[in-house]
Amino acid sequence: MDVNQAKQEHLLALKVMRLTKPTLFTNLPVTCEDRDLPGDLFGQLMRQDPSTIKGAETLMLGEMLTLPQNFGNIFLGETFSSYISVHNDSSQVVKDILVKADLQTSSQRLNLSASNSAVAELKPECCIDDVIHHEVKEIGTHILVCAVSYTTQQGEKLYFRKFFKFQVLKPLDLFSSNEVFLEAQIQNITTSPMFMEKVSLEPSMMYNVTELNTVTQADKGESTFGKMSYLQPMDTRQYLYCLKPKPEYAEKAGIIKGVTVIGKLDIVWKTNLGERGRLQTSQLQRMAPGYGDIRLSLDLIPDTVNLEEPFDIICKITNCSERTMDLVLEMCNTSSIHWCGISGRQLGKLSPGAFLSLPLTVLSSVQGLQSISGLRLTDTFLKRTYEYDDIAQVCVVCPFTSNEC
Repeated sequence: MDVNQAKQEHLLALKVMRLTKPTLFTNLPVTCEDRDLPGDLFGQLMRQDPSTIKGAETLMLGEMLTLPQNFGNIFLGETFSSYISVHNDSSQVVKDILVKADLQTSSQRLNLSASNSAVAELKPECCIDDVIHHEVKEIGTHILVCAVSYTTQQGEKLYFRKFFKFQVLKPLDLFSSNEVFLEAQIQNITTSPMFMEKVSLEPSMMYNVTELNTVTQADKGESTFGKMSYLQPMDTRQYLYCLKPKPEYAEKAGIIKGVTVIGKLDIVWKTNLGERGRLQTSQLQRMAPGYGDIRLSLDLIPDTVNLEEPFDIICKITNCSERTMDLVLEMCNTSSIHWCGISGRQLGKLSPGAFLSLPLTVLSSVQGLQSISGLRLTDTFLKRTYEYDDIAQVCVVCPFTSNEC
């Protein structure tokens, strides 16, 4: 904590102290095997150490509390508490004392004073005490500005300020993917264990969410992390959620362009002494894949087919553009994939956002894993052709014995 001392000698003294809970004292166990030179010496010393727990001397656990020796770290989502005391060090009565405490961040300045009214007088060796609380919601440099104004017996008005600068750090690292299945990786980057009380995803208006963090059904299931949901320092935990578009957005979900809002994560944790913290992320965004003017996908395709035997697939063609298309389908054979049917047939007009299901028949003349390729769609309005290769893969096997094949 940086303190700018007042240049002028004042009748009043200002002290600011951060209010924090004590921490559990942890010992560093030193062990060796019985056959080593120290033998059981280290074990005896640990058993005699009053800071260890009897029967668990080799674990970094303790029953003693350690009082804070410094300002410590403040993490996003925690509550910053501070004790402010103004003491009259002089031998005269001071009047009209006003104490103000403001917290300045990179974006705003907040007034944290419990009372903005002045104290009529303060006698020698007396003090004015105040406790302020603030839930930290920004990362970065914070400056606590404490200002004191008063009037001396001679009627002179004096004023001084002190600045206390501290940093707010991230307690958790969050990583998320941009798929329909959202994976959130949360890492405890503090120096003490956390009890993860709640980690939930609040979806946006477009989606319904299902948590996939249980081993059985959601209503009766047990958490995959066990009954005691502790996160040790530097440990990472993965949370998985399934996002599905609501019925009114289901048809549009496949053709939405640009960035879509998924929702936000609400994380609540407690430290080892029950101090509560909460962190709510900003809206998570997902970059929707770009499909161009036309999206071609497969609704039905077999996993395995027989060599030189026709099999059926069902293609789904979606108009992702903002104009009506008049489509013509062409099927081009490859060295291994052969299309069965008429090439160059009219599919008709397809309005924006609409789709059609198209059953097709294919056969393969080569064994092994083969790629379905060779479809061409032409928009007769703009004379534009869209080529689709490597749409999917199918395993082609011989139905006979190896000698017969």
